[in-house]
Amino acid sequence: MTIVRFEGIGKRFGGVTALEDVTFDVGAGSFHAVCGENGAGKSTLGRILAGVLAPDTGRLVVGGAPVRFAGPRDALHAGIAMVHQDRAFCANLSVAENLCLSRLPSRGLLLDRATLRRRAAGVLEAAGVEVDLDHLAGQLSVAQQQMVQIAAATGAGARVILFDEPTSSLGEHEAQQLFRLLGGLKEKGVTCLYVSHRMPEIFRLCDTVTVLRDGRHVATRPLAEVDESALVQLMIGRRLDEYFATHPHKEVGRELLRVEGLTSPGRFSDVSFTLRAGEVVGLAGLVGAGRSEIAQALFGLDPDVQGQVFVGGSPAHIGHAGDALRLGLGFVPEDRQRQGLVAALGGRINTTLPILSRLARLTFVRQAKERDLVRGHFERLRVRTPHVDFPVAGLSGGNQQKVVLARWLAARAPVLILDEPTRGVDVGAKAEIHAFVDRLALEGHAVLLISSELPELLALSSRILVLRGGRIVGEVPRASATEETVLRLMAGVTAPAPERQPPRLARRQPA
Repeated sequence: MTIVRFEGIGKRFGGVTALEDVTFDVGAGSFHAVCGENGAGKSTLGRILAGVLAPDTGRLVVGGAPVRFAGPRDALHAGIAMVHQDRAFCANLSVAENLCLSRLPSRGLLLDRATLRRRAAGVLEAAGVEVDLDHLAGQLSVAQQQMVQIAAATGAGARVILFDEPTSSLGEHEAQQLFRLLGGLKEKGVTCLYVSHRMPEIFRLCDTVTVLRDGRHVATRPLAEVDESALVQLMIGRRLDEYFATHPHKEVGRELLRVEGLTSPGRFSDVSFTLRAGEVVGLAGLVGAGRSEIAQALFGLDPDVQGQVFVGGSPAHIGHAGDALRLGLGFVPEDRQRQGLVAALGGRINTTLPILSRLARLTFVRQAKERDLVRGHFERLRVRTPHVDFPVAGLSGGNQQKVVLARWLAARAPVLILDEPTRGVDVGAKAEIHAFVDRLALEGHAVLLISSELPELLALSSRILVLRGGRIVGEVPRASATEETVLRLMAGVTAPAPERQPPRLARRQPA
């Protein structure tokens, strides 16, 4: 039985076609994966289903009846909810207020806070999520925000829930919690559309897959009939050759960054390490271990940090981001929306923000030179955009991430701090970013790589530093690094683990 049918759905944004003539059915009670590269139209299709966008052509059929939603409230009344990839909260309201925003309880003209808290607590408890109800949503970590979104969708009683990259910002523990939640939804007969770039999740959770490519429907098949290689081939429409990390086989160069006794009260303490030219140093840890906080402190975003930092062998004071830029540090933050991009501006301006003085003559930016520079870096990173001045808000998540990376290519930063650089990007873009990181190391850059994906850390890193409770508790060389070894250190389990060979970097699937 079909619960949702997309019939000839089309959507354009200016001169860009996001979707064209997309038609497929979603069975009631199914776990239906929607796959494709960044820019394939997956999120646009989801927003149409959730009432955030209206299709330009075609129609949406829910429960056998054509529908046209005026907004997300209409979709929710029809039993459809969406868990967004990026933040979807009122940042200045509490968790409780956000969870009950669509039906705030009142007592006369006043908000009934006792009922508000009781309802919100029930929603969180039902989803198995533990978050302070009075905490402002904007102050939650990315992982906490994602889990609260999931609780809100399930608590609304939706019969169709679209998950847009739900685990992209979750650690292993939170991901397992989500999988248990999804198992409960499946038992209740809830239909789930699951958008993800993580192949193991798709094959673990879903029974059907729809593939989109360049805004068009390519195929809808039972997952039992395809393997990972065939699915990747459907998604990208081209052959991906195997790729191996080559920088670990080169000798490292001089010290570019040294940190001694770095401490920020309540965040991390006594952190010391070095970065040398030509190496990628991984930073592993569970959510809350202090990984992102260390990255932010190194880039001058933590006024309370103490300790010593040496850049190029000389003592350095990094009081704010401007100091970090002048010293040659680049930073790709975990949350590109809040910290990495000016979404309303175009790709050109976002790329050249740190180097405007280099491009200026008599205080005027030489725009022809600027455009040539940006085009070159966009071609190198394969940024898909109608033109270099197209607003980054209109680009897919993977292309937005590439714009952030292009910024530091343009800045020629010797030291790069990459916090979740492949979060929410597809298999093709991930392989390209992995190759980019390897190339940076070969060119003599030093890279501090933070990732929640252990295979990514194992594949890219020359060595891995493990954080637990805000402290570095171990260093694992590449030759002896395995998921089990690193996980034991992350979790504080000290029993020895067998050694294995390190995995290949971003193994690309054969055609």
